[in-house]
This record gives sequence, C-alpha cells and structure tokens, in this order.
Amino acid sequence: MSVPGGSAARGDRGGGFRVLLGLTALMWTVEVVDSLDSHRLDRDGIVPRSVSHLYGVVLAPFLHANFGHLIANTVPFVILGAVIAFAGARRLLGVAAVVALTSGLGTWLTASGGSVTIGASGVVFGFATYLISRGFLDRRVVELAVGVVVAVLFGGALLWSLLPRSGISWQAHLFGAIGGVLVARMLAPQRPAPPHRWHLAR
Repeated sequence: MSVPGGSAARGDRGGGFRVLLGLTALMWTVEVVDSLDSHRLDRDGIVPRSVSHLYGVVLAPFLHANFGHLIANTVPFVILGAVIAFAGARRLLGVAAVVALTSGLGTWLTASGGSVTIGASGVVFGFATYLISRGFLDRRVVELAVGVVVAVLFGGALLWSLLPRSGISWQAHLFGAIGGVLVARMLAPQRPAPPHRWHLAR
C-alpha cells in the first residue's frame, strides 16, 4: 500500500540525514587538518568586537580545541540534529544557520576582550531549545513528547552551562539557546485568528 507523499517525505528526511552527516564530517575534517597544523586554525574563531575577525562567527562551530572537545560536541550534535533532520534538509539547515549566527553574533558582542571562542556547543544548545520550544509552539503530541524528553536529558546541562566558568563560553551557550527559541517561533505554524463575535448594541 502506498501513501501519497510518503516517498517524497522519506526522500526529504534522507536529505536531512545527509546534511547532518556532511556537517559532522566537515567538523571532523577541519579538526584533523587543525591538529596537523598545530591548531593554528583555532585563532580563526570568534574574536569579540573585532570587525576584521567577524568571519569567525561562521567558522567557530567547525573549530575545536582538541578531539576530546570535538567528541563532546559531536555526540549531542548528531543526536539532536537527527531529530531535526526528520523534517528534512531545509529545516535542519535553517535551524542550524539561525542558531549558529545568533550564538556567534551574541558571543562576538558580549564575550570578554582578548578571548577566542570556538566549538559547536552553542549550536548544540540551540538545537535543544529549538526542540523543546517546538513542542509547545506546534502543540503536536509527538513533538511535545520529544521536547519533554530533550528537556529532561539536556535541561540540567543547559542550566549548568550558563554559569560563568574559566574556559567555557557561557555566552555561546546562552545565545545559542536564545537562537533555538527564536527559530522555533519563526517556523511555528500560523494559527487562524478566532472569528469575531459581533454584538448589537440595544
């Protein structure tokens, strides 16, 4: 039995997973090159309020301090990204772009001078808050359940990551989380306004 649109939906979902695999492979490829080059690429991360290094907002999610840092980000990135990828490649790319830019620009504006921020953790937390917010905004049972599970699994880590600590960019986490909520709101389905009730004056 064939379902109308079923093949197209599966194809779009497959595209989402391919994009996720491509982004993950790119992060690992960059880290391999970076490690062979004495981590010189890490200087191309986010340098606060440096206009000449504004490109670091785009590059930072693909740069990591070492393979341990990369693995710590890869696992939740793939898990949460796979859930988003079920909605297709365009959805995954759209969410990733908004989250990465919000996290990066927020860090660029507010991080301490002289620091360099790298890593995909801001994107990871953006993915988490997107999935949590999406469930409440879409009001669909499955998405709400997914949001609750993500909140249980990642809520504590999200709150803990917002505490200022040496060597950890709470700004990237905070603005990434904000980006996730923003993109969930942007992509939420529009609901029709309730009909007006007319009352006649007597």
